[in-house]
Amino acid sequence: MNRPTTPPSVAKTTANASATAGTLPQLAAFRRIVVKVGSALLVDSSRGTLRHAWLAALAEDVAHLHREGKEVMVVSSGAIALGRNVLKLPKRPLKLEESQAAAAVGQIALARAWSEALAHEGVAAGQILITLGDTEERRRYLNARSTIAKLLELKVVPVINENDTVATSEIRYGDNDRLAARVAGMTSADLLVLLSDIDGLYTAPPNDDPSAEFIPLVPRITAEIEAMAGGAGTELSRGGMKTKIEAGKIATTAGAHMVIASGKVKNPLRAIETGARCTWFLAPANPVASRKRWIAGALEPRGTLHLDAGAVAALRRGSSLLPAGVKKVEGVFERGDAVILRGPDGAEIGRGLVAYDHDHAERIKGRSSDEIVTITGFEGRTAMVHRDDLVIAGGGG
Repeated sequence: MNRPTTPPSVAKTTANASATAGTLPQLAAFRRIVVKVGSALLVDSSRGTLRHAWLAALAEDVAHLHREGKEVMVVSSGAIALGRNVLKLPKRPLKLEESQAAAAVGQIALARAWSEALAHEGVAAGQILITLGDTEERRRYLNARSTIAKLLELKVVPVINENDTVATSEIRYGDNDRLAARVAGMTSADLLVLLSDIDGLYTAPPNDDPSAEFIPLVPRITAEIEAMAGGAGTELSRGGMKTKIEAGKIATTAGAHMVIASGKVKNPLRAIETGARCTWFLAPANPVASRKRWIAGALEPRGTLHLDAGAVAALRRGSSLLPAGVKKVEGVFERGDAVILRGPDGAEIGRGLVAYDHDHAERIKGRSSDEIVTITGFEGRTAMVHRDDLVIAGGGG
């Protein structure tokens, strides 16, 4: 029987990647990192129990990055896998209500395990449960983003999982790969680490094709790269290379590099740092630049804020837009919608995501941020448009 051969176009891709492997990114160069951990790594499939020693070693890695001044977020699967063991559910694919029940039970154990493992390293953990919808609907997107940002500011490691207890269509294999990529984009992370049961991307599934070649670097995800992805993974993981490539498209478009690395070793992040085999996917731009382009061109403005000269000058210096600098509010918009910012002469100054509904914006315009709680009855954001959610015309901001 003839040995399978690698198509010439794929071989060329592999050769090009290998030629530039000497310039692979280094983990130490990144400042905000999302680490995705799958069920197959975290849970012993034969017993349905947590791999405590492996988790402890990963917590060491996370704590090391934390001490180095990195901001680390963890997207962790495992709730359903742990819960189904406690509930003695059968090995067959679970029905929706069974998955939700397993998630409700397993999430408690999963959160406690992460909290204890990180606490042992002197790092606090915070639990966040979201769905893909939370990263798509602008109001919920901003709420989730703000909460994560505050946790990072307080030196807490957010441990994020899909809210499988209430999710419906989201409960299917691979969602946490895509969810992790969306979290990376939402938080302007510059690196997404997908820990997997395989050490990276090959020209074909290596278990099926002995001639498959390893690809250390993917400068851009093309249709050819997508074609190399295999099918679903293990019973527990619900994922496969296909969903990881899809996650790569989401992450790199948002400006985050991505790396697929083996999670089967202890201290998998340290292994990446010390040169273990893995596949890097490069982003065309940094996350801030990508987010600015998204705000500037991909969102339809729902309203307009007219500013005074002092606010315009402050924005050009890189400040957020405070209510005091807003003279007039136009349009009907909700928190998280895109709005146009105009100066005293009516010229467009920039665009941004507004932190208030139009009625609240109308009430607090021209007022000090200290007065917001008195006027609205709740403790709102200090800025009408935060500088991270703002792009200034002409390249500023």
